[in-house]
Amino acid sequence: MKKLNQDPRVTTKFNSYPAEIKPKMAYLRKLVLEVAEELQLKQLEETLKWGEPSYLAKKGSTLRMDWKANTPNQYAMYFKCTSKLVLTFKEVFGDLFSYETTRAIVFKLDEPVPEKELKQCIQAALTYHTVKELPQLGLKTNP
Repeated sequence: MKKLNQDPRVTTKFNSYPAEIKPKMAYLRKLVLEVAEELQLKQLEETLKWGEPSYLAKKGSTLRMDWKANTPNQYAMYFKCTSKLVLTFKEVFGDLFSYETTRAIVFKLDEPVPEKELKQCIQAALTYHTVKELPQLGLKTNP
């Protein structure tokens, strides 16, 4: 990735998470940045939307992440609910993930994150406007 436009408020937000949550959120962020690098994106914007760390790529759909005190045993990665993203993730990955309607993949604090598959979901979000017409957004599962 050539350029990461960082809003300084994002660092403040990450620092505000409880100690046991910080590594979980940092891990999701690391995956987003790794995928952006693998895609060789020219630019990625890291900002806050609705008070949540958010990532925007030129031909992508907004990707957000957060932990909320009212659901302390989980954290989530949020996708635009009017997109095909979460519905397609359900179709391709089934019950590998837990979902919140058409807007999120939800992770329990004590469960491992399926990294390879989540990175595919992140890639689909960061490139959404180039893959949205592909069957299953171009996502692949291993047989």
